[in-house]
Amino acid sequence: MLLEKEMKLADVIHHDYNLVPIINRFGIMLGFGDDSIEAICKKEQINIDFFLTILNAFHDPQYLDNDYLQSFSASLLIDYLQKTHRYYLQNKIPEIEGLIKEMKSEFELDNVSYNLLQKFFIEYKNELINHIENEENRVYPYVIDLENAGHGHPISATLISRIKKYPIHSYEAEHEDVEEKLTDLKNIIIKYLPPSKSQRIRFRLLKELTVLEKDLNDHARIEDLILVPKVEILENLVISKQHL
Repeated sequence: MLLEKEMKLADVIHHDYNLVPIINRFGIMLGFGDDSIEAICKKEQINIDFFLTILNAFHDPQYLDNDYLQSFSASLLIDYLQKTHRYYLQNKIPEIEGLIKEMKSEFELDNVSYNLLQKFFIEYKNELINHIENEENRVYPYVIDLENAGHGHPISATLISRIKKYPIHSYEAEHEDVEEKLTDLKNIIIKYLPPSKSQRIRFRLLKELTVLEKDLNDHARIEDLILVPKVEILENLVISKQHL
């Protein structure tokens, strides 16, 4: 189902509850009544084309609007992706960390199993932090520099060198290691932790890891299908301007 501006946002959430954290990243809080997507976006001063693009991309993995690249700026997309990073680091990771500690305090894990799970979680957490820091410190500033150059700012030799040596398409493969580590962590819970009489928290932990996995996959897909082609357009524009 394609989500459109005339739809009530409450109906959208009833249809796909997983969109709640996505909507929240735009600063929209629950309690918005029966307003349509269009009315809420106007009230919150949100770019409706961008909002619908992100919502539909998360709602339907096959969704891709051929007109989306020109309907909003790269900096708007970067702002959203940075908010997503904060959601992972400030909400999801502490929540998962708390569940692992709770498993030990509720005697669902012995010390050996707890140390194994904690070790893999710390490795995954560090991998995710490194990945996010790379995007925040290298990729996103590069995108903003490209957009500024495309809008008439001076084109530096450093920017031209970056386009030639490390264009945006080389960035697409960097998601795989993070996804693989998360799969390993889930497999420890599913396959290798010894059974316990109560597995209540274990079920919750597996659910939260699965929710995070889906969110991360959708996040990577948005970067690959929206950010990367948009930046490729900017790279070609800057190179063409440089040769004028």
